Amino acid sequence: MVKPVRTAVFPVAGRGTRFLPATKASPKEMLPVVDKPLIQYAVEEAVAAGATKLVFVTGSSKRAIEDHFDTDPELERTLTESGKTGLLGSIRGIVPAGVTCIYIRQGEPLGLGHAVLCARPAVGDEPFFVHLADDLIAGTPPCLLQMADDYARHGGSIVAVEEVPRASTSSYGIVRLDDDGGRSQRISGIVEKPHPENAPSNKAVVGRYLLVPDIFDKLENTGRGAGGEIQLTDAIADLLAEQPVYAYAFEGARYDCGSKLGYLQATVAYGLQNGDVGDAFRDYLRGVVRAD
Repeated sequence: MVKPVRTAVFPVAGRGTRFLPATKASPKEMLPVVDKPLIQYAVEEAVAAGATKLVFVTGSSKRAIEDHFDTDPELERTLTESGKTGLLGSIRGIVPAGVTCIYIRQGEPLGLGHAVLCARPAVGDEPFFVHLADDLIAGTPPCLLQMADDYARHGGSIVAVEEVPRASTSSYGIVRLDDDGGRSQRISGIVEKPHPENAPSNKAVVGRYLLVPDIFDKLENTGRGAGGEIQLTDAIADLLAEQPVYAYAFEGARYDCGSKLGYLQATVAYGLQNGDVGDAFRDYLRGVVRAD
């Protein structure tokens, strides 16, 4: 019997320079897709997968994330007095009852592996999710829940993977699979940002991890890797030498909201599905296409 996954870690200390000047004073994780910021989609996915402890590893200029998940009595009172019960419910339900938010400051921007290591005191000796908010995945069930169900079947750490063009492997952690015959496969190797000619496959790790606490000891001893940063991928490579680590090919559509194109694609996709504006937005897009 494996332990249930009750903690989700959100590394949110990055500066989001690809979206400057929009991210000069506001975190990239607060960029809205229709009417919710990216970080709220991330939290909703983690909570749907069973997380009740949310650990945000933050940096400077990230106060807006804390404010978003805090209560705002003045705003609630204004909405109540105005009779805007729908909007009132939308802000009261941002953090469900029984869910705790913890904020930890990453003092130096030393990479994803270091950000995860910063969360160790809050995570403790339990399995946990790592969720990168700028990878927005529309899946049914949500991606982390798919991974939690897979974990319940066989245990071990799990990384979400997706096929990418071989020319793009230098932007991702890439896994090697000895048997590519199913949705969940044991990893035999993993390397961070390999050049296309050296990549062991085109299966890329994308924004979702389910990790056992043993990873922390590996991170403690992981030196700086690609880009001069402490890479989570390198620690996972050390871990899989001692125990199984699995690649999970999730069901769903992924939008790389760390890029402008991916962010626009997500806005269109989620806008079309929105109950308030979806139909009108679809008609608008049809008119734009015809005009072109």
